[in-house]
Amino acid sequence: MKRTPCEYVMWNSLPVIRKEIAECMITNFGLNQKQTAEKLGITPAAVCQYLSHKRGNVTIDDQEVVKEITLSAERLINKNDASVIEETCRICRLLIAKKIFLTACNACPPDDK
Repeated sequence: MKRTPCEYVMWNSLPVIRKEIAECMITNFGLNQKQTAEKLGITPAAVCQYLSHKRGNVTIDDQEVVKEITLSAERLINKNDASVIEETCRICRLLIAKKIFLTACNACPPDDK
């Protein structure tokens, strides 16, 4: 059976986005794994797997995307009206628009810039 775009995003894109935000929260903002897990709504074990590259084993090198991931991490830490869902979808749309992720669902068209 062929996978739907949403399945692709769930199994491939979401772990990468979570990993990048988690790494940013820990590296750039000094949170520990438990604090990071709480901010992202995931378990500390999941954060550990992201950090050890057992999940989301893709590195984002595009500097614009890295900047936006840092912005998302900062928003989530400071709770400036940011939700994990909104920030995850925002980063996903950016990755799709930049053709880093090639599959998207119809519910998430890339932002026009």
